[in-house]
Amino acid sequence: MGRSSAHAHVRAAPERDRADNVGKADKTDKREAILEAALDLFAERGFHGTAVPAVAERARVGAGTIYRYFESKEALVNELYKRHKAALGHALLGDFPADAPVREQFHHFWKRTIAFAEESPQALVFIELHHHADYLDDESRALDARVMGAARDFFTQSSKRQVTKAAPPDLLLAIVWGAFLGVLRGAWEGHYELTPAVVRHAEECCWEAIRR
Repeated sequence: MGRSSAHAHVRAAPERDRADNVGKADKTDKREAILEAALDLFAERGFHGTAVPAVAERARVGAGTIYRYFESKEALVNELYKRHKAALGHALLGDFPADAPVREQFHHFWKRTIAFAEESPQALVFIELHHHADYLDDESRALDARVMGAARDFFTQSSKRQVTKAAPPDLLLAIVWGAFLGVLRGAWEGHYELTPAVVRHAEECCWEAIRR
């Protein structure tokens, strides 16, 4: 091999690497664009009201491109559900103060859920719309069970310790979660702003509703 040929060969490898990296980045960008578009549409229209061509149009890709990444609309919605339910679970359970008083633990849940809602409002709407759907697969249901199981355990233990009311854990969870969603809805509809004072008052009202 001559000197010029050797130089050409050495240069070719980085160029191929760059081309490969561009191709990988392009695939990642398209996949993320599809997921972002689907999240918005599923949150706005629900699963049955969202057609694959509408996702493709919102993501600015061809309809056939979606099926290169997701074999069906069900696969797409489950990918989104697992991603955002896991993120919610991490927000709630990350750095959980297991040894703290129950009231402080409740504050942790409330603060983290508010932060998640403010950072990812579409994700929260999406999760709420789809968490009992019959098109969720076994992995999505198992993830949901783990996250919700942690919340039920909190109310089970706090009731045993006679800190919260002696009511079924699912009832206490429904009271708090329903109030939380109502607080968010009022803010999103423009009735008030989620100022620190409003968030604190809402938390205190919820706590008063469930404590002994």
